[in-house]
Amino acid sequence: MATKSNKSAPVKGVDSRIADNKKAFFNYAIEERFEAGIVLEGWEVKALREGKVQLTDGYVVIREGELFLIGCQINPLNTASSHISPDAVRTKKLLLHKDQIRRLIGKIEQKGYTLVALNLHWKNGKVKCDMALAKGKAEHDKRDTIKDREGKREVERAMKSRQR
Repeated sequence: MATKSNKSAPVKGVDSRIADNKKAFFNYAIEERFEAGIVLEGWEVKALREGKVQLTDGYVVIREGELFLIGCQINPLNTASSHISPDAVRTKKLLLHKDQIRRLIGKIEQKGYTLVALNLHWKNGKVKCDMALAKGKAEHDKRDTIKDREGKREVERAMKSRQR
């Protein structure tokens, strides 16, 4: 009798994150979030299960009424099949309803807005991409973010030391 292996495969119905784009929250002010399906090849899904993905440079573009994820790097496994030639930085198509895409096109045409990939996650056995309509932060806004973060850390340290 064969035993099941303990792989990091998703459990049906349970959400789990694959990769996060932590720089997105630092570099952009997030306005509105969307969840889209993503078109992947078989070797890419296997690599995602092993966590071989980098999303920090990922962004979304709209071409001819369709969404595409650019800059998301999925590194192929060493055991990839010999009859395919995996491309780690392949442009991936995102799946979203037409009315949502039309609304995004209208908002992106406004000055300063862009679509940024926030994370990849499993949802009901399928890979989904969270993306956001975002506006770039100015340098002084980034400094304020750092200042706030450091202030929160100092308060937490002080609270922790008082509890001892």
